[in-house]
This record gives sequence, C-alpha cells and structure tokens, in this order.
Amino acid sequence: MTKATIFHTSTSSSELDTTNNDDDIVTITHTKSGANCVLHKFGSHILSYQTSTGKPLIFMSKDAIMDGSAAIRGGIPLCFPQFGQPDKSYPQHGFLRRNKWCVVEGSEFDTDDGAGISLELELKDVVEARGDGTWGNDSSLDVKCIFTVKIDSTSMTNTLVMENVGTQAFDFQVLLHTYYLVANGKALNHELCNVKGFEGYAVDDKVSGEKYTLGSDPVTIPEEIIIDRVYSPPNGKLDLNLTISAGDDNVVELTATGDVDGAKVAVSG
Repeated sequence: MTKATIFHTSTSSSELDTTNNDDDIVTITHTKSGANCVLHKFGSHILSYQTSTGKPLIFMSKDAIMDGSAAIRGGIPLCFPQFGQPDKSYPQHGFLRRNKWCVVEGSEFDTDDGAGISLELELKDVVEARGDGTWGNDSSLDVKCIFTVKIDSTSMTNTLVMENVGTQAFDFQVLLHTYYLVANGKALNHELCNVKGFEGYAVDDKVSGEKYTLGSDPVTIPEEIIIDRVYSPPNGKLDLNLTISAGDDNVVELTATGDVDGAKVAVSG
C-alpha cells in the first residue's frame, strides 16, 4: 500500500470552473489506470469522475458557485439530516453540503485495486446548520461524519458514515444526490436515456398527484421535462440496484445500501 496521488489545485478540468483557493480543490488520480476524481472541500462535494478511458460520468452545472457562499450545483451533493426541506428550520437538503470539510490526515491510499481519500467533519462546529441554532449550541446533539471516496479504472465507491456522539436521538434522512452526465444531449431519447431497476417500487408523482406501482417499463424523461417523483421500495427491500443509460455508450451500474448499527449509520453507493 502506497500513498495515493493527491493534488490540491485551482484547476482540474476544462469543463469545471474551479477558480478558488488552491487548498479547496482535491484531485485523486488512480496511478495504475489514470482514472480520476475531483472534489471540493466545501460540502465534501464530488465535482467529477472520469474512468481510465477519459469518459466523464458526472454532470456539473455551468452556474455552480465554487467560492463557498452557496451550495454547489451538480456533482454529488451530500444531504443530511434531511432531503428537500420538510423542516424549514434546516437549510434545503441539510447542512453537510454547506460546510467545509477537512482531509483526515494519513487517510490517502493507493493500491492496485483503487485510490481513495477520507474526509471528516465535526458537526458541532458547523455553520449554517439550523436557523434556531439547535445544532452546535445544544451539547446533546453532536454528530461525527466521515466521507470516503474510492476509485479504480471503471468505478467509484462513496461511503458516508454518521455517528451520533451526542446524548439525544433524532430522526434524519441521508442521500448522495448524484447528477449523471447525459452524453450528446440524448435526455429525451428513451432508448438511450432511461433507468432500469425500479420494478415494483411505489411512485408518488408530485407534479400530477398520481400514485402508482411501477411495472417493468424503464423510467424515462417525458417531453414536457417537468418531473418530481418519489420512488419507494417494496417492503423489506433495502439495497438499490439500478442500470442508468445516459446517452450513447454511456451506461452506469448503480448499487447502494444503508446500514444502521446503534448510534452509527453507514450509506454506500
């Protein structure tokens, strides 16, 4: 096991405007294959992942703000302790994506199988957490989060671990909110852009108000574009296994799982 190739840089890709302090952008390169991942310390936010062939898989908005004044648009935002804003006293999607993380010293590694980096944020010192000041001011609420990124020539694995180190239990939601890049503008081509693996899931369409169970047809984007749907798994199904087709020769296999063990929660995808 050797140290990974880890760079702190102000530029990372021709597609990304990452002008910022040099210390804010981290590039992880898999030395064996050349695959790489770029992330921003603000929000521990993945900005890009490219396979060894140079194929980009992650979408970033051209309007993304990189100076830490707002959550970053696109990439892989981390959502916790809520998705959306059911509790108006929290920011939209919680506060992990709105705070600067730090690299855990000695956590970088590179093996024949992959490269990785671990980032850690102590939430007791978080800013922009909750409007009423609950997080950070109430000593009974204290959570430790560690985000780990591992890459190899053809895949990326992200793991988010939250540990309740306070004295108070709380309800939460957690999500790795990934934006996939659709190649060559094929978003409305149902043959080339679709998602398979939601068979049997309950669908709550927030736009039309419809509620139904999905059959065997893949999920596609309708021409009217407006989509806001919640897919809930059948009872007893915990793991997610999807095939995401995002344009010509651009297919991603997605697996995700979560686990709760006492005061610790781990989500991996």
